[in-house]
Amino acid sequence: MHLADFVAALEEHPDWLAGVAYLHNATDQDVDGLWALPASDHSRMFTGQRRAGFVDYLRSRLASAPGAAVADQLLSSAIRPSKQLLKLAAEEVQSREQFVLLDEQATAYSLVMRAVERARRADSKEVIIVSGGPGSGKSVIALSLLGELSRQGRTVLHATGSSAFTQTLRKVAGRRQPRVRGMFKYFNQFVDAEKNGIDVLVLDEAHRIRETSANRYTAAARRTGRPQVEELIDAARVPVFLLDEHQVVRPGEIGTVADIRDAATRLHLPTREVSLDGQFRCGGSRAYEHWVLRFLGLEGDGPVAWEGDEHFELEVADTPSAMEQHMRTFLERGYGARLAAGYCWKWSDPVPGGLVADVQIGDWKRAWNNKKASSHAGAPGTPFSASDRPDSSRSAVSIRHRAPSMTTQV
Repeated sequence: MHLADFVAALEEHPDWLAGVAYLHNATDQDVDGLWALPASDHSRMFTGQRRAGFVDYLRSRLASAPGAAVADQLLSSAIRPSKQLLKLAAEEVQSREQFVLLDEQATAYSLVMRAVERARRADSKEVIIVSGGPGSGKSVIALSLLGELSRQGRTVLHATGSSAFTQTLRKVAGRRQPRVRGMFKYFNQFVDAEKNGIDVLVLDEAHRIRETSANRYTAAARRTGRPQVEELIDAARVPVFLLDEHQVVRPGEIGTVADIRDAATRLHLPTREVSLDGQFRCGGSRAYEHWVLRFLGLEGDGPVAWEGDEHFELEVADTPSAMEQHMRTFLERGYGARLAAGYCWKWSDPVPGGLVADVQIGDWKRAWNNKKASSHAGAPGTPFSASDRPDSSRSAVSIRHRAPSMTTQV
């Protein structure tokens, strides 16, 4: 299915593809449960005792002529989302959620759509940079673009540098159509992408771009040393970077407006920029964001006193246990509540009985979120720790990397 969705040479010939599993060491009885699964042209199965049937099946599918020419056609094919996949994505993303874009959000959306049209008419290329603070609507813009461009039949992909973010988007957008999950990629998957192979590449959380795409698992032959930002710019006619420069999480993440602009200049490409600073989601506080940035020395001339915000409450607790007790009162009233901690404690593997209480302050201790990708002892898997609620009967208050709901700071 993945080949059909992304290999352009196969787009008009889905009948060329078939999937078959030959379990040469198994008998029918050994895999009795597998026979209950639905069969299709993409999921045929033969066991060792049905070798003759497997050979007959191959003869029915494979031509007698040499396959070198077909292999060359397959290997040289463009890699891009198929029209069928784009149609599914449009139905899942655009029809599922009706996003209302406000002011600068609508401006950024229109900027991208106009750039796509210019690229088509003039065979040109340009870089779009959309910056904004937390909750300013960057991901809403990203999904709106993905849905509309897919509806128009434009080749478009979404990418991030966050496993949790990408896995959550795949889970939500591909709930009814698992094939749509393939539209959501990672930044390091464009190392050898065809230059301008797709129309639009939407790069969400672009502040998490790294110096290069190589890591300790990258084969030596694929270690180009090329800046990751240049690989991403090369991959599409219109690369769209959405970022918040203050949300860098780990050392080595270098995504800033200046870095992206400099990369575009090196590649002799024009850039267009739009800021979302005038937007903020309901329930948030622009005053609190600026207070934190001043407190951390990220803007202004240093910390200032908290002057209050009628829509936002800030309290200080003397101990983490007092803060936890205060937050539990919100849980009892039906609100969401999370404790967030920095990366300054060990993060242990789960143990059979639950999670290890790595975070300790005095006699108070709690566990990080689950380190496994799957749920464990009532705690959601790592990719969904910020979106799925833990099983309250099995877990106390987990320490979270991100706090999407009401947060009390200490």
